[in-house]
Amino acid sequence: MQLRYAFRLYPEPGQRLALARAFGCARVVYNDAVRAREDARGAGEPFPTAGELSKKLITAAKQTASRAWLGEVSSVVLQQSLRDVETAYKNFFASLKGERKGAKTGAPRFKSRKDSRQSIRFTANARWSITGSGRLNLPKIGAVKVKWSRTLPARPSSVTVVKDAAGRYFASFVVDTDPGADAARMPGTDQTVGIDLGLTHFAVLSDGTKIDSPRFLRRAEKKLKKAQRELSRKQKGSKNRAKARLKVARAHAKVADARREFHHQLSTQLIRDNQAIGVEDLAVQGLARTRLARSVHDAGWSAFVNMLEYKAARYGRTLVKIGRFEPTSQTCSACGIKDGPKPLNVREWTCTACGTVHDRDHNAAKNVKTAAGRAVTACGAPVRPGLVPAQREETGSHGFPPEPCAA
Repeated sequence: MQLRYAFRLYPEPGQRLALARAFGCARVVYNDAVRAREDARGAGEPFPTAGELSKKLITAAKQTASRAWLGEVSSVVLQQSLRDVETAYKNFFASLKGERKGAKTGAPRFKSRKDSRQSIRFTANARWSITGSGRLNLPKIGAVKVKWSRTLPARPSSVTVVKDAAGRYFASFVVDTDPGADAARMPGTDQTVGIDLGLTHFAVLSDGTKIDSPRFLRRAEKKLKKAQRELSRKQKGSKNRAKARLKVARAHAKVADARREFHHQLSTQLIRDNQAIGVEDLAVQGLARTRLARSVHDAGWSAFVNMLEYKAARYGRTLVKIGRFEPTSQTCSACGIKDGPKPLNVREWTCTACGTVHDRDHNAAKNVKTAAGRAVTACGAPVRPGLVPAQREETGSHGFPPEPCAA
């Protein structure tokens, strides 16, 4: 399975200028490739191939006065930018034909230097390396300081340098995980659990455990409003507005990082303690159009379920998604009688058939666990399935080194 490992970078002032130059060159090549394909489409001609674009937009462009500065950055960065264009068009056409799952993908657009995210990618051909002192040595940029928070499980062959809206730099490595090491890290267990996701409590487990919702956005709302007001008062195009925009972006990044850390810790704990997990397939997009939209986005259910999904595939666990129309809140978990729908303000109810008093969320979690067990039995799915390969093709490493790559 291919996974990404991201680490914080702390480039020096000169390295920041070199990175900005590389971001700009990659963006120009990307826009030139999109423009070339759009011109060909408008003229009714076949799309130029990747080789033709490489010769015209990189090799020949370096010889011209208007694009001579493309030679100041690594050629691998420019080639990978062309590859990103090919991937964008491939996804666009696959989405038009209905061959790509998920929401419809639009046509590739031109990139801007004002975009909130800038990135470049180095493959093995770029001869990047990790120095003995733990720095990331990038061609024509230098040895950049890295904050290693953990050890890479395998030796990567590509690295993506990203600058986010908050002005932070990250190095994102693509590695292939070792199934043997993953199995040793998460030994098998006989425990199963059902999860009911909510707003009052982020999650209620079938064993009665209730996990409070941290509400990161709600707690930071006052600070975010103040920063946004200060931004709106600044004159457009001024340096003070740029500083205020950066302040707002950092405040939002702090909220997003805290939420992501909470999701990672909880999902890892659930995967470690349980062999099979049942969870509801909630209609998050529909709920996000109601008066509960802010709370739904603050909870981040989709991101949490996605973490459970890929971690279950990595460590050989079973994750079962229950249909959103399953009456988990209407069915008595003791006798199985369907007692009808109930408004959201009803948090406890008594079964009219057996007289059992139910906590609404706990009862739903137990019904999710029961429904997940039925689903596994019906489809004959193994309790410990094999690893699932990555859904998206990425430039990554292949094979495993004899020893893990230490940070």
